[in-house]
Amino acid sequence: MMELNNVKKAYGSTKALTGVTLSLETGKIIGIAGENGSGKSTLLKSIAGVSPIDRGSILIDGIPVSRKHAERIAYLPDTDMFYSYFTVEQLLAYYNSQFADFNETKAKEVLEFMEVPLSSKMKNLSKGMRGRAKMAATLGRESRYYLMDEPFSGLDPMVRSDLVKGLIRFTDLERQTLVLSTHEIREVEVLLDELVLLKAGKVLAHRQLDEIRDETGMDTVEWMTKVTKAGATV
Repeated sequence: MMELNNVKKAYGSTKALTGVTLSLETGKIIGIAGENGSGKSTLLKSIAGVSPIDRGSILIDGIPVSRKHAERIAYLPDTDMFYSYFTVEQLLAYYNSQFADFNETKAKEVLEFMEVPLSSKMKNLSKGMRGRAKMAATLGRESRYYLMDEPFSGLDPMVRSDLVKGLIRFTDLERQTLVLSTHEIREVEVLLDELVLLKAGKVLAHRQLDEIRDETGMDTVEWMTKVTKAGATV
């Protein structure tokens, strides 16, 4: 379980997280949504331990989060952080050298499923193909927790569909949890068990997708728009 209590984070005078309290259960696919600047990326970086928080606490399975949690958390940032001269195969070899939980066989299965050639250089791949390669490397880790920041950003609908199928096929929710931030709610709605809605660094809502539909009669995007405009925590 991931437990956040009154988490605050600022970059200079800019407040990114202003008191986030959340409990995220194991074995779920959880979406993090919100407007630009709502704190989605900062929240994932903080949980991953790559961006220290200013106040509050984050516990992963009861242990305070730190960079050591990189051994148990597979984090996919929203920016390309790979050497452009790597081939896809070299990217996998690099991951294998850095992470004890990396399963190269699984990563190659994901690549094959997503039709990404091992011999291609990262710099020569389209944005969509790089997105597939990055996801394959991330899913190749046998981590308890996957954190993915805007994995579908800027990709065409066909590519997004392939990535969603890959997430479904290669995530084992008996023992793994996937938390992802996205603007593409309609694309991933079929995946999600729960949705956390942020605004200005605060949690406006944390609801199960079934509850949203059953209790409000709205689709998820409609509900998000209404709650965000209202600006009240629910």
